[in-house]
Amino acid sequence: QVQLVESGGGLVQAGGSLRLSCAASAIICTSNAMAWYRQAPGKQRELVASISRGTNHADSVKGRFTISTNDAKNTVYLQMNSLKPEDTAVYYCHARARSTFSGYWGQGTQVTVSS
Repeated sequence: QVQLVESGGGLVQAGGSLRLSCAASAIICTSNAMAWYRQAPGKQRELVASISRGTNHADSVKGRFTISTNDAKNTVYLQMNSLKPEDTAVYYCHARARSTFSGYWGQGTQVTVSS
C-alpha cells in the first residue's frame, strides 16, 4: 500500500526558509511522477512543483522553491526560500504511478508565513 508522509511544515517569518519532506513507501520516487501541491483557505488546490524526468515549478514559486529527490531515502523534498505570507497553505505530497496512472496523496503539512 502506497504511503506518503509529509513533514517539515511550521510557522516562519516572511523571508525565512523551510524544507518539506515526503517519505514514500511502496512506490519509488525516482521511477514515478512526484509533486507538491498546496491549498490555502478558501482556494483550490494548486500545483507547486513536480519532478519526473525533469522538474517544473509554478511561476509563483520559481527562483524560491526547489523540488528534489533522495534516492537512498526514497524521499521528495521541497526547499522553500524567501517565503511570503501568500505561501501560507497546507502542502500536500502527490505521487502518480507511471505503470497504472494511479494517484496518491499524503496527509498534508501546514506552512504558515507571518508578515
